Amino acid sequence: MKKSLQANQPRSPGSSSDGTDQVHDQCIVPTKVITIADSFEKREHSWSITSQIPTDLSIQVQEITFNVHKYPMMSKCGYIGRLELQPSISNFGYELKLENFPGGSETFEIILKFCYGLPVDLNPNNIAPLRCASEFLEMTEELEDGNLITKTEAFLTFVVLSSWKDTITVLKSCEALSPWAENLQIVRRCCDSLAWKASKEKSSIGDVVHEEGWWFDDVAILRIDHFRRIITAIRAKGTKPEIIGKCIMHYAERWLPGMDMEIEGVRGYGHGKNEFHFSIYSEKEEGGIGGIAHSKEQKTIIEGLVSMLPPQQEAVSCKFLLQMLKMAMVYSATPALISELEKRVGMMLEDANVNDLLIPSYKNVDQGKLTNSPEQCTMHDIDVVQRIVEYFLMHEQKQQQQKSGKYNISKLLDNYLAEIARDPNLSITKFQVLAESLPENARTCDDGLYRAIDTFLKTNPSLSEHERRRLCKIMNNEKLSLDACMHAAQNDRLPLRTIVQVLLSEQLKMRAAMQEKENGNTSEQEGNQSSTNMEIKTLKADLENIKMKMAELQSDYSELQQEYGKLSNKPKNVSGWTFSWRKIKNSFHAKLDGDETGDRQQRPNSVGCRGSFKRRLSIS
Repeated sequence: MKKSLQANQPRSPGSSSDGTDQVHDQCIVPTKVITIADSFEKREHSWSITSQIPTDLSIQVQEITFNVHKYPMMSKCGYIGRLELQPSISNFGYELKLENFPGGSETFEIILKFCYGLPVDLNPNNIAPLRCASEFLEMTEELEDGNLITKTEAFLTFVVLSSWKDTITVLKSCEALSPWAENLQIVRRCCDSLAWKASKEKSSIGDVVHEEGWWFDDVAILRIDHFRRIITAIRAKGTKPEIIGKCIMHYAERWLPGMDMEIEGVRGYGHGKNEFHFSIYSEKEEGGIGGIAHSKEQKTIIEGLVSMLPPQQEAVSCKFLLQMLKMAMVYSATPALISELEKRVGMMLEDANVNDLLIPSYKNVDQGKLTNSPEQCTMHDIDVVQRIVEYFLMHEQKQQQQKSGKYNISKLLDNYLAEIARDPNLSITKFQVLAESLPENARTCDDGLYRAIDTFLKTNPSLSEHERRRLCKIMNNEKLSLDACMHAAQNDRLPLRTIVQVLLSEQLKMRAAMQEKENGNTSEQEGNQSSTNMEIKTLKADLENIKMKMAELQSDYSELQQEYGKLSNKPKNVSGWTFSWRKIKNSFHAKLDGDETGDRQQRPNSVGCRGSFKRRLSIS
């Protein structure tokens, strides 16, 4: 049968139909089949049309067989029209098997209803499968006006893409329609529409105003490749890297359940035993095809999320990067991806904490067997942290940052050394290399390093004297605090030579502390002496003022005596002179008492001097 085979649009049941056949291009299309094709019979694995005219075409889609009439299908489906149908062996008619039909049997059932002229409900859940299926069957306008391709394309463009929720629904349904949804640009158009709506800082959809990050939950349900398309489009529109980073972290929390858990690659040792136990948070151990498929899916998600991380340091936290690094190691990601994560963690190592740096050792886990070398059986992966510290130092040299950053890293590294020192399989070489990875001036105090060394000696009591001295050479005794020196002097785990050096350092520190104390007392005495000198100067100034006032009073007294001598020859004026003398004397005593009161409040030490002066005046 050729593609040129066509048929008129099926008439509605209300139209005039006398049951006669119509002839088009030398092909007979029975109209009676169309008008009575509103009765269907569904069974477990079959789908049949009940009509007076027997069906002559069997179409198999997946496990369902559809018994239909050939001509209604050929009139709207160019793909069926140009096929050379094979006669059926079991019954009269033809057989057709549609391999890889997009949407499956459910979508083909809707296609049949459309071909028979029955009403079809288009909605966001079935529009993408119908669009792909109509393209598969070549239901174009050349066969009939208003064919299914045109209808589904119009619904997708004008109805779906204008709604956020409908676009999410359609994009989710496209996950099972590859590669048809990609080739028909359904995925691209949906991703662009979502990116345009999400790139707004404050988006209003309908009557609801959404704040920043309102779209995280919706895009988190999508497959990783569709999620990456949306993030790429959003970044191209200038969205802040912090928002993109938050969205990526939100997606990881949904699809990587081990992100929020403390993953321990190796757990513990038996009491008094060196037995080694593996305990990895991974579903690889479940075995089977399902476990392998899940492992591949997790690996794909991890690699996809890392590839779309913004380059800015503030985009994601250091804790998230370390969690991703652990998951990448669990699911055996590529070495290039693990190296990229290590570099990014090294750039942000100041924000890390010790628990995040405790990366379990996943070596030889995939083989499920133990190794004979104790150095390869450590609880934590020391090499990863060593590389991270090296990347940090390289970044420090490039950025030329201040020493304070290194100080924070030294405390972090010392605390990490104290944690891994509890591992009995940790070698002295690895411990020493990691401890000496920081430059000498990075540590202002070696108390944390001393604690780590003491923990290592406590975990490994069988070390020789040479190994103990080799280990203690890492720390600088002069940088130990006085408390640490006192503890180290009584620590029998340290070698004798180190104890002697610590005692000498302790004596020097105690001597320095005593000198500082003496200097403090001397300075205090000097301060008291200076305050006494100031008081003496003040008293001397007060004494000078008193002398000046005494001179003035003596001058006044001499003048009064002269006047008294002149008036002594005039008896009649004695009463007047007596009155004047008393008035002057009273004013003189009032002035002297006022000066005494003010000086007594300010300078108590001068009261005796002024009191004696008053008594001398009264005697005179």
